[in-house]
Amino acid sequence: MPDSKHQDHLQSNLKQELIAGIIGYLTTMYIIVVNGSILSEAGISIESGMIATILASFVGTLIMGIVGKLPLILIPGMGINALFAYSIVQGTNLSFQEGLAVILIAAVIFLITAFTKLGVILKDAIPSSLKHAITVGLGFFLILIGLEKSGLVKSGTNTIVAIGDFTSPTVIVSLLTLFLAIFLFVKNIPANFLLTMIAGTILASIAGIIETGNKALSITWDELLFLPSFSAINELSFWLAVFPLAMILIFENMGLLHGQLDMLQRDKSYKRAYQVTAFSTITCAFFGTSPTVSAAENAAVIASKGKTGKTAVIAGVLFLGTLFIIPWITMIPNTAISPILIIVGFLMVQNIRHLPLDDLSEALPAFLIVVMIPFTYSIADGMAFGFIAYPIVKFAIGKQRELSTALVVISGLFLFDFIMKIIGI
Repeated sequence: MPDSKHQDHLQSNLKQELIAGIIGYLTTMYIIVVNGSILSEAGISIESGMIATILASFVGTLIMGIVGKLPLILIPGMGINALFAYSIVQGTNLSFQEGLAVILIAAVIFLITAFTKLGVILKDAIPSSLKHAITVGLGFFLILIGLEKSGLVKSGTNTIVAIGDFTSPTVIVSLLTLFLAIFLFVKNIPANFLLTMIAGTILASIAGIIETGNKALSITWDELLFLPSFSAINELSFWLAVFPLAMILIFENMGLLHGQLDMLQRDKSYKRAYQVTAFSTITCAFFGTSPTVSAAENAAVIASKGKTGKTAVIAGVLFLGTLFIIPWITMIPNTAISPILIIVGFLMVQNIRHLPLDDLSEALPAFLIVVMIPFTYSIADGMAFGFIAYPIVKFAIGKQRELSTALVVISGLFLFDFIMKIIGI
């Protein structure tokens, strides 16, 4: 009799993990299309971007399940993908393969922090106000990208931006899809982002603004594996691109993992989870995508009673299976993707509540980061304004003792970058 109860318990747990894995996959599947679209801005085809996203998510999530033994899904991070495409590749004129070399070196730095005390030193060196400001600034940047992709805003004749053409079918469909996305999101409908993409694609098809037809997928080895190029490694711009990427990888994953493991009540698993996440970012440089992070949607996985690595393994296998439906998901238009960028941006902007607005020495540098990331269209430059301003403000009011040596060095590197740009190097 006890054996029968034990068997029932095992079957119940497996069913629970299976359901949690499926829910995790459905809530994060949107990243395949969204990340593929953003990667295409860096110089590869959207199909290649989707394949890279699938493979990186599959491998990272599988390792988290098998080695980390945790129900956490790893996918390319929103905001980090924008940093890679718009700031690292477009902003520094690096090629896609040179950008992958930036990712590889940043990932190695991330990996070093995971296995040494350097991670703790960096964690303590950067003020919370600047960490939260980076997240908020990334959020506004994603919102701006979403609004541009949807056609809701455009370059103005006499202004930097202007409202889009609301007689355009593209803008009308984008607006309808956005309202639908907001409705599904606030109602907390399961897999709301996936449903948004499906509904948005149908609306675009009805409006006649979507490419249809029979697409055959032809996968070659150069679309499965990439070789990072170190041809620009002697250039200053290369290393100044490595710096902000490494910082964001370290701090974002620290925050995400702490929160998610707290929900799981498995705080003791932090070090192993952090190390697995760092190793996953290494693989991204060879798959051809921006680095993976622990998905924010893991909250849904945990709420679905996913407790072990089996959940992650199930989700990872489902990601791999998505390769067979790429010919259909490549038809998803920008009008169906942009609402997701806007909502994810909104979620990141909510961190603004953590900014100490009553302390000008903290709030002013943080404000510069928040504002300058979207307005300079560069995450690295936006971060630079805040990090340079922070020690200046602290010195001005006599609070220089609050500055760590590591922070002063980081601020000095950002200032050095600006000086090099001024003199044209």
